[in-house]
Amino acid sequence: MKKGLILILSIVMVVCISISATLAYLFVETPPVENTFEYGDINITLDESENLDLKMIPGNTITKDPTVTVLKDSEACWLFVKIDKSANFDDFMTYEIADGWTALPGETNVYYREVPATEADTEFAVLKDNEVLVKATVLKTELNALTEGTMPTLTFTAYAVQKDNVTSVADAWKLVDPANS
Repeated sequence: MKKGLILILSIVMVVCISISATLAYLFVETPPVENTFEYGDINITLDESENLDLKMIPGNTITKDPTVTVLKDSEACWLFVKIDKSANFDDFMTYEIADGWTALPGETNVYYREVPATEADTEFAVLKDNEVLVKATVLKTELNALTEGTMPTLTFTAYAVQKDNVTSVADAWKLVDPANS
């Protein structure tokens, strides 16, 4: 009987080991999958040629070439340019906006364009033909009356807002409008 019990226990033990080995063999685990989240980005620059001759001579064209560049690998964006003119600018000069810009409804001197994601630097001229025109009707007496603090000025500022999840140009402008700061 002892031999029979040992034989039965031995058989049970062999069966248990076989089942354990089989279960271990059928169990499998995958290596972990790691996700590293990166961020999208928009990068822009606003440049202009140096050493521009900004001398006002009635009837002359002055070269003025502000250019907004959406840099390589930027996400799709709403691109804005805001032009601030001194109070007397329109008395002396005029300009036109370059093709591709649209006046932002409800805003003065704010223009926008939609820019797709870019794999290369993409430049956008702000002024048509990169020029400002001095009015031919400007008189020498008007020019002589100007002082350092009263010279006409033209200032450009560029902004960009992601296009994804910003459904309208009005919503995009609300995100960058200096008046909302």
